[in-house]
Amino acid sequence: MACAQCQGIEGFFNRRTAERNLRSYRKRGPDRTTRLLIGALEAEGVVDRTLLDIGGGIGAIQCELLKAGAARATDVDASSAYLTAAHDEAERQGLADRVEYRMGNFIDVAPELASADIVTLDRVVCCYHDPRSLVGLSAAKTTRLYGLVYPRDTWLSHVFIAAANTVLRLRGSPFRVFVHPTAAIDGFARGTGLQPRYQRNAGVWQVVVYARPSTDN
Repeated sequence: MACAQCQGIEGFFNRRTAERNLRSYRKRGPDRTTRLLIGALEAEGVVDRTLLDIGGGIGAIQCELLKAGAARATDVDASSAYLTAAHDEAERQGLADRVEYRMGNFIDVAPELASADIVTLDRVVCCYHDPRSLVGLSAAKTTRLYGLVYPRDTWLSHVFIAAANTVLRLRGSPFRVFVHPTAAIDGFARGTGLQPRYQRNAGVWQVVVYARPSTDN
């Protein structure tokens, strides 16, 4: 992974962070915004569907959708620690044989990945500097549903992100977080033929699900 941001992701989302997130998931289940995304996807139907989870973290979405009846999942992550944690959790829940794990920057490996019925990016858009490529390429991979959790484009989000980046800069980390314009993200998704199906604000975050018009029924 040549890009500085990807190298920063590997350092920021390290084993200690992964283990902390895994403990939280095992104790409390998915975070609120993740639960909202999972619920919105399940309402559209996930049984026998395939999932491409980009930046899947500790694998909460993969595990929950597989337990809800999804057929298979592919997890692509730029953090080796998170891939290990996701595999360990899937194995603990008896689901690992239904998940494929790919290490790398999604932009780089996208040409090698098959399309999926459902594509998810849970708090991933805010971790990447090129939203046009990330959203455009990932949205094009879905045949049915496309789910996102990313920051709302508000003054509070910008203040929070600016403060976070200041801390990262002082620590010498190349990793940065971003508040990309909502209109731009929406435009990139719609540009692949998707239409919005669900939207919910949750604090500084927004949860959005798009669908292919041909799969409405």
